[in-house]
Amino acid sequence: MMRRKLHALISLTFLVLCFASTLASAATKKPPLKPINLNTANSEELQQVPGIGPATADKILQMRKSYGAFKSVDDLLAIKGIGKKRLEKMRKYLTTGKPAVSNKSTACPGCPRPLSQAKAPSPPTKLDPSIPVPEPAEPPQP
Repeated sequence: MMRRKLHALISLTFLVLCFASTLASAATKKPPLKPINLNTANSEELQQVPGIGPATADKILQMRKSYGAFKSVDDLLAIKGIGKKRLEKMRKYLTTGKPAVSNKSTACPGCPRPLSQAKAPSPPTKLDPSIPVPEPAEPPQP
């Protein structure tokens, strides 16, 4: 009987110490220097935010995968376990801004203008005999 009580006491002490160390590590978590983008962050990056652990990070990633990009930080309220108070503590560390895109992928070749503003060359409106006309491609033979 005494042995069981001793074993229970040791187990309880171990659990209390584990819980205390978890609280201490959560309290000493350093917040990120710049806001974390909800639409591009991985699990490790999300866990830098105070209030986001592995389980919450996984829920955020799953929501992003299922529903697409977050339009605002308030979209996190749809995740079970994130309420208004918790969100307000996390808000200053989060953003939904679009990721920066390099000019190489958005600029047309040889000019600084983004592709969305670049105009495709218009086809000639008059037949010019100096412009060669390509021959129509033949269909493949079976």
